[in-house]
Amino acid sequence: MSELFPMSHADLCTIAVKWLKRDFSKRGPGCDVAVSEVKTGYTGEVPDAIGWRRKDDGMDGSVVVEVKVSRADFLADSKKRHRHEGGVGCWRYYMCPEGLIGVDELPVGWGLLWVNKRGHIKPQAGPIAHRHHGPYSKSLNEYRHDTDHGREQFILVKLLSRLGDVEEMNNRLKEAHREQNRLAKRCNGLVQEINDMRHRRFNDLIDGMPRRRDAGGAA
Repeated sequence: MSELFPMSHADLCTIAVKWLKRDFSKRGPGCDVAVSEVKTGYTGEVPDAIGWRRKDDGMDGSVVVEVKVSRADFLADSKKRHRHEGGVGCWRYYMCPEGLIGVDELPVGWGLLWVNKRGHIKPQAGPIAHRHHGPYSKSLNEYRHDTDHGREQFILVKLLSRLGDVEEMNNRLKEAHREQNRLAKRCNGLVQEINDMRHRRFNDLIDGMPRRRDAGGAA
């Protein structure tokens, strides 16, 4: 890279993955899972970064970030087959050095993320360019693409297969969840016991206090 922008394509892919997992309150899409440069099949698209989020009201789905560090790379991108048919990502963004790509150059339905020399992201277009939840939610429908679910599934299965025996992991998680519930129930029971003991102790102290005498001297 030039001295004007010292970060490489790989650097921006790393920034893209971190941004995909960033919460909306911090100007990110809030993905639960995000990875960089994973093939969508034995041939075809390799997104620079892709993430998935679990949300309600039409906000769930995948987000793709395509990193461009040169004008030539950006211009060549429009010639790729998956830019015209298919392709992954319910929402799609280009990420580039600040000023490299203009908003008026974007394909329909794409967002734009500029990255300055310090690595800070400056949203220029797309749903995330809206700071408030209302306009953001509305723009999600406007920018949403029909994604290739089969290729996205390929990515997810490939990633899960690398983790080893997924069912064994699933069983361990279920057992941990059951143990967590058991301990939480036990803790709640102990809290109740402590409160009961305090209540009884308080009543014993009240009962043990000498009674006040009335004005006539009677107890």
